[in-house]
Formats: sequence, structure tokens, C-alpha cells
Amino acid sequence: MSTRESFNPESYELDKSFRLTRFTELKGTGCKVPQDVLQKLLESLQENHFQEDEQFLGAVMPRLGIGMDTCVIPLRHGGLSLVQTTDYIYPIVDDPYMMGRIACANVLSDLYAMGVTECDNMLMLLGVSNKMTDRVRIIVMPLIIQGFKDAAEESRTSVTGGQTLISLVSLARTCPFLFFRPDNAVPGDVLVLTKPLGTQVAVAVHQWLDIVSKPLKLQINCGRKIFELRKGVFSQSRPLSLPAAGLMHTFNAHAATDITGFGILGHAQNLAKQQRNEVSFVIHNLPVLAKMAAVSKACGNMFGLMHGTCPETSGGLLICLPREQAARFCAEIKSPKYGEGHQAWIIGIVEKGNRTARIIDKPRIIEVAPQVATQNVNPTPGATS
Repeated sequence: MSTRESFNPESYELDKSFRLTRFTELKGTGCKVPQDVLQKLLESLQENHFQEDEQFLGAVMPRLGIGMDTCVIPLRHGGLSLVQTTDYIYPIVDDPYMMGRIACANVLSDLYAMGVTECDNMLMLLGVSNKMTDRVRIIVMPLIIQGFKDAAEESRTSVTGGQTLISLVSLARTCPFLFFRPDNAVPGDVLVLTKPLGTQVAVAVHQWLDIVSKPLKLQINCGRKIFELRKGVFSQSRPLSLPAAGLMHTFNAHAATDITGFGILGHAQNLAKQQRNEVSFVIHNLPVLAKMAAVSKACGNMFGLMHGTCPETSGGLLICLPREQAARFCAEIKSPKYGEGHQAWIIGIVEKGNRTARIIDKPRIIEVAPQVATQNVNPTPGATS
């Protein structure tokens, strides 16, 4: 078994200058409708902020949808519900195989945030840039597909369909007691985060190394002395949220969301709006990949990392847990049975309020050195595992 080596285009008979990230024009939040605009667009689809449970064929079934990353739909037979999510993602790394893994992990995290641990099926809709030659496409697309497939299999699911278009669909059929409603936070709960922030910064500066100014390059290289930036990228490609999804049931989680394109503050605000009780979330601590806070500051805070608005791709789960259970959750997720690389931090509290979320003025920054579990993720020609 071996960890993923640095991607070398020439190993795949690609030009030395090949960069997958150059096949997309828009990146980061440039690909997204702003969060406040999105909320207004969705208001017409949900007249009642809190949807009541439905009487469906004689059974009370929860229906969740607008405002969250997944929808829960009661099915006609067997007292089951369908939990469904769709996501799409642009190239953020130059390694096609890793890009496939990241895309898979990113869409599955929506299900894990609902406490769903078993996914029946995934569809993959793979877009191909019209700037890509036939020869490059024939080499690159199978690598993306293989990365997606490998990550799906590690998550105990399978890819059983797809279209050439990356938009991703993940489906799970489950009994109501196998997922939980993400709207039951109460004052006194604490907020737990299961992955460090700053992956988007690591991705960006890794791509900039050849073009940034000398002072910034020195700052970046300082970070690289402590860890390789690609390890931050690797953390995005692992479905780390699967153990957390199972432990949310064990430790009686009251609410959760995954942290992706709107940053930790944006997703915390969205989760707070969904709560039945009059509560607010207050974040005191920000676990950040080592040196990424300094790099972000050297870039003029353009990423919004310290303000909680930096996008995260395949980020961790933000979970509301009873105070007495949170420390046990954090200890359990680090246990050897879940493998290396799993960690969680208590980052804030739930207090009585008006369904808002905020980060205190001077949050404590917790620097986190990425851990990379040993696993076979290297399809490089001639590589051994």
C-alpha cells in the first residue's frame, strides 16, 4: 500500500505543461449564486419554514428539502424514505484521478451530514471541456472516472450510471430512524467540526507557486517545510465524514451540515435558520491547515478564511452535540478502528437566539498538520502498492 505520489503528466504521455485546472474559466464562488440571492430564489418553493411531518399511507414520515443540501422524500412502500443529493464541481486540482476522488467525497458528505451511512447508488455526470483535444480526453477522462469509482467503493457504494455532461447524484433509501432531522439544536449544545479549514487556500497556492511574488512564495515555502500542500488536497479526496455520520447516532447529534462552497460561516448560518428552537451558533475556534492562516493573511485575506467565508471542497461536518457527549465524540473518532487521519474539534456553542450564526472577533486559530492515511490511491503507470 502507498500514498498518492505527485501527479506527473508525462507519466501518462501528456504534455509536461498539462494542467487540468486550466480547463475551467470560473473558480470558487465565481461558480455559485451568492448565498443571500439563493435563499430568496428558494423562498417561493417553501412557504412554511418548518415543514411538518407527513401522514403517508398511514405512517408519519419526515419530509425535508428546501434550504438543506439533501432532500428526504417518503416512499410509497415499506416505510422507507429516499435521501437524495446532487452536486457539481469544477476542476480544483491538476491530477485527474484525485479530482475524481474529491468529487465523489464532496457529494457523499451531503448524505453523511444527515447521518446516512449507507448509499445505494451514485450517478456520475462528467463534463468535458471543448478545449480538450480528443487525445487528451481519452487519457484524462478514464482517470477521473477511476478516482470517482475507487472513492465510491471505499465508501461502500457503487456507481451504476452516468451521463457525459461534473454533476453528481447520490441516492440512499433508508428507514426514518437511520437518518436524523438536522433541526433539533438546543441551547447548551456545542459545535464540533470534523475537518480542518483552509483546503481551498492550499489548492490555490499550490497552483500559484510558479507565478506568485517572491515574498508570498517565501511564505508558501515556509508552510511546505512543515507539510506538503498536496496532503491538504489529499484530505479532500477521502470520505472522512463516513465515521462521523455513524457516530452522530451514537452520541445523539441534534443537527449537522457539511462545510462546502459557502464556507463555515455560510453553512452555519444556513443550518441555524433551519432550527425549530430559537437558537444561535457562536464559533470561537477555527481549526485550520498548518500555515494556511499565515498564507491567507499574506494574500491580503482575499480568501476570507478568518471570516469563515472561504469555500471548502469536501469539507468536514459541523455537528451540534449535547455538551456532555461532544468530548466523547471527539475521542471516539480518533480511535484506531477508524484509521489514521480522523479528528474533530469543539469550536463553539449553541445559545438562545434568533437563528443566526457568527464568529467572534478574535477566534482562536488551531493549526492542524494534515494526516494522510496509508491507502492504495496510486494508479500511476509502473507504481507499486
